[in-house]
Amino acid sequence: MTADEKTNMQGKGLSRRGFLKGVGAGGAVATIATGCSTIDRDGVVSLTPRGPENTPITLNINGRRRKLEVEPRVTLLDALRNRLDLTGAKKVCDRGTCGSCTVLVDGEPAYSCSMLAVEAAGRKITTVEGLGSPEQMNAVQEAFVENDAQQCGFCTPGFVVACTSVLDKNPDATLEEAQAGCGGNLCRCGTYVGMNQALMDAAKSLKGGA
Repeated sequence: MTADEKTNMQGKGLSRRGFLKGVGAGGAVATIATGCSTIDRDGVVSLTPRGPENTPITLNINGRRRKLEVEPRVTLLDALRNRLDLTGAKKVCDRGTCGSCTVLVDGEPAYSCSMLAVEAAGRKITTVEGLGSPEQMNAVQEAFVENDAQQCGFCTPGFVVACTSVLDKNPDATLEEAQAGCGGNLCRCGTYVGMNQALMDAAKSLKGGA
């Protein structure tokens, strides 16, 4: 994205949800149109045509290199859930609007339902499973449990990933700043009160507070 495009986006008040949705959809279209182009860690674009048969890829997920073969049309979400048995990211809307499938790609939150698996090859992917475990949860996960910040649970993994990203970048975030950072995620059960408190408790914990 050029500087002018960023300026135009900011001038139009584009939300995080709109940005993520546009980037995901645009990236998928561009990838299909160019024959499954991929971008390596150095930013080099490969335009080598692939498909429609399975193509081998290697995904760097939660610090592990996972090799698999997928059709170019397979999304990162489906690769995680159906091929690698990483079911933390949930398939809910499957159209880049709810955030339940949020993962970190090179440290940035992304809708895995709107990214092709071949696009993610060579990039650092972190799912909710990579943030912590029931035996050793991270600060956000602990705060969600303590504040009962979940109900049906489908949106919870995406919120945990998004909240972790926000607080990792800015542990001093105000509630309004943290909410804005998680603006691409929706909770159909409406447990925002518990989530808000969990955000602030996690921030306090990360700063060494009680």
